[in-house]
Amino acid sequence: MGTKASKEFLAELKVLTHVHHQNLVKLIGYCIERGLFLIYEYIDNGNLSQHLRSSVLPPLSWANRVQIALDSARGLEYIHEHTIPVYIHRDIKSDNILIDKNYHAKVADFGLTKIKEVERIFLSKNIVGTFGYIPPEYSRGDISPKSDVYAFGVVLYELISAKPAIIINNPSSNLSSEAKSLVHLFDDALSKTDQQESLKELIDPGLGDEYPIDSILKMVQLAKACTHKEPHSRPSMRSVVVALMTLSSASESWDIGNFIQ
Repeated sequence: MGTKASKEFLAELKVLTHVHHQNLVKLIGYCIERGLFLIYEYIDNGNLSQHLRSSVLPPLSWANRVQIALDSARGLEYIHEHTIPVYIHRDIKSDNILIDKNYHAKVADFGLTKIKEVERIFLSKNIVGTFGYIPPEYSRGDISPKSDVYAFGVVLYELISAKPAIIINNPSSNLSSEAKSLVHLFDDALSKTDQQESLKELIDPGLGDEYPIDSILKMVQLAKACTHKEPHSRPSMRSVVVALMTLSSASESWDIGNFIQ
């Protein structure tokens, strides 16, 4: 077992024995014989990435997507603001958001988690995380809880569009110009004169017309705030939770309204 794998195993074990929340995956046990294994609670419905981009699974409803966003935000808010010490996840992405049988979400994979001992943690070695979710400040060598907020903003864009964090227009090409980030696509749409029409082109076709456009636009604005270039200009996860609670209530009412003629 490599040193890197051992460190991630121990980091995840340490975090999951200290944090307990309904929107964080629960550690059941671990094994160190013939390898390092963590044993988690069984989550029925796989991860968010699979649901958004599967050709087999039915598309998630808009109300489900808002609920998944809220659940994930609550899990992050807990590790950012309600634990001692405070933790930074560092690898928030749709693959690490698990969906249970009731379509509620749990944040998983704490192998890269850091303890927040000061306002910022300065990275002395290689950048960690997943391409497409890494915030601009990583180039300066520092992270904070706002780094998780940035990655969460990318997940919000995924929930809206069902597109991956990095879109490769020509998979057969090795040119970097063929790849665009989801953040860039939405920023470009928001810069257009007719924002609403530009944004409609990015909405997941799997939703059909089954969504309230006002709710979509509000989530876009929230995602844009989360992915601001400057960390201090991003909202806290507590503020994100409050915004999504309001959005969730409105989305549930809208969905119920579809059945009332």
